Amino acid sequence: MKQMNATAGHAPLTDTRRSASAALSGVGLTDVKWTTGFWADRFRHTTEVSVPSMGKLFQETERIKYLGNFEVAAGLVEGRYRGPTWNDGDYYKWLEAVAAIYAVNRDPKLDLLMDESIALIAKVQSPQGYIHTRVLIGEKGENPPKRFAEPLHFEMYNMGHLLTAACVHHRATGKTNFLDIAIKVANFLDKHYANPTSEHARHGVCPSHLMGLVELYRDTGDERHLRTAERLVEMRGKVVKGDDDNQDRIPFRQHTTAHGHAVRATYLYAGVADIYAENGDATLLTPLTKVWDDLVRTKLYITGGCGALFDGASPDGSEDQGNITRVHQAFGRSYQLPMATAHNETCAAVGNALWNWRMFLVTGEVKYADLLEWTLLNSVLVGVSLNGDKYFYTNTLRRTADEPHKLRMGRERQPFFSWFCCPPNAVRTLAESTSYAYAVGEDSITTVVYGSSVLNTVLPNGVHVKLTQNTEYPWNGRIKITIDASQGSAWALRLRIPGWAKSATLLLNGQDTGIVAPTGEFIELKREWAAGDGVTLDLPMPARLVEANAHVEETRNHFAVVRGPVVYCLESPDLPAGVKLSDIYVPPTAEFTPQPNTAGLDGVPSLTAHLIAKPSRDWNGLLYRDVEPEQPTPVDVRLIPYFAWGNRGTTEMSVWLPRIG
Repeated sequence: MKQMNATAGHAPLTDTRRSASAALSGVGLTDVKWTTGFWADRFRHTTEVSVPSMGKLFQETERIKYLGNFEVAAGLVEGRYRGPTWNDGDYYKWLEAVAAIYAVNRDPKLDLLMDESIALIAKVQSPQGYIHTRVLIGEKGENPPKRFAEPLHFEMYNMGHLLTAACVHHRATGKTNFLDIAIKVANFLDKHYANPTSEHARHGVCPSHLMGLVELYRDTGDERHLRTAERLVEMRGKVVKGDDDNQDRIPFRQHTTAHGHAVRATYLYAGVADIYAENGDATLLTPLTKVWDDLVRTKLYITGGCGALFDGASPDGSEDQGNITRVHQAFGRSYQLPMATAHNETCAAVGNALWNWRMFLVTGEVKYADLLEWTLLNSVLVGVSLNGDKYFYTNTLRRTADEPHKLRMGRERQPFFSWFCCPPNAVRTLAESTSYAYAVGEDSITTVVYGSSVLNTVLPNGVHVKLTQNTEYPWNGRIKITIDASQGSAWALRLRIPGWAKSATLLLNGQDTGIVAPTGEFIELKREWAAGDGVTLDLPMPARLVEANAHVEETRNHFAVVRGPVVYCLESPDLPAGVKLSDIYVPPTAEFTPQPNTAGLDGVPSLTAHLIAKPSRDWNGLLYRDVEPEQPTPVDVRLIPYFAWGNRGTTEMSVWLPRIG
């Protein structure tokens, strides 16, 4: 049995330090602090705005749907359950964000806030360890519901987020009050699913419990929790007449493509990656790599978003039409990537980030770190407004004023909506962003997500290292790392060269290393480092035009604009007077000039360019019409990062712009 970690802050967010089949581990929750620049600003907004305002929603404005459910379940007040069945999980995500922030700033008010919530959760938990406020409140009535009677009650999903939040809390504080609750939950799941049947098997919906159980195993060393996670994956193969809405139409080991509900899928893949890190079962890693390849080659938006369709079908295009079922928030077919009707749930972006982080820790391959950073910058961040208190549930790539279709979720940022699973998911991810900055091996430190920061850590081989990273990334590709302290033997500094970088130069203590930087690989410098040693990495960041595979029908003859790891878009406030979004065309020779800030967008940099406008005619209700000559004229426009759109009221926006010439 592994020893329980009791030293607050020194355990990583994803603790693969002792995982037999993991190439790398994250660093301790308190080991990294953002200092200045991009990620420091995002973390500050999360700390000062997102978490407090969300806490006010959960505990005051919308109390009856969140904290109020726990109070009713605990018998402290009279009432009924209110809100969607996954609201418990949303509250746990928020607590996880609070714990992650506490690990960095050690604010005693946050510690007290967490203790008060944890004490209430403990009052709610049944003696058997079961906890789900909707059912526990119902058990007080005349016709009590059965536990695990309906898969879409999300009981195990909620418990999974409790498990993860409890582990983060334990690692941040060293306390076991939340961990004790989690252990009881895990023991309940172990007993309840000791011999799972086909009826049990449908209850693995949106399997956050896999990640939670593995992290609990890593925290406590109790192998029962790992075995429970393994059993719950195997259980999925017992489903009779399953469907892709929950990825259980076929057993997991037969998966070769990304299909079905995108959030449930990415949660599943992240959880299985965690299990593989512990048990090394190659039959788990094989489908993970196949599905990942299918996703990035045929189903991933340029922003890193996934889950293209509001509604899909399972199995898509099957001749056996009698067994086709609806799939909510689906990946869709290969290359089926609509723009205006894109679903792209923020939770799916978070799930994709969780999965890629774990794949990176398991394999050490750059491609997973690249997609992690890309996803965080473009499809997680877009889910939260620049000021930190308004949110997107879905993330379109094109919005127009005359959209001909009404979609379930709006295209404007909102402070609250009834399906509130995405905001706390994005906020906890941003609260934990320092954990994605570096990874460590036995005698190495690997840069992952670049940003100005201080790292103070002890490597597994006992070497103490403190270093400082200074950079204006992602707006500038120059990254300077200074060694502040290095006590012990030689170790390797591994610098990520992203796949988008066409070249790179590296200086060591001001001298050219002569190292040819391979794109999509790591540069490794191993030596006995001394205080004052410095490394400067330069990644050129010219803006570039990108086109999609010809099979992506909606983007045929369109360009997107990308600079470094940031995807840009054109938003209507940045057009000249009298010019509409639909008028704009991009010549292949267009040049884009970086500008330091954009008015009204919290100082976010932008790109300016000379593009082409062709006045569009009114369609007058026609579906088709004859082509008439249009006189193109040059116009000056400004493009902004995609994650920053929708912060200036109701606007039009497009990532993809039609080509001319």
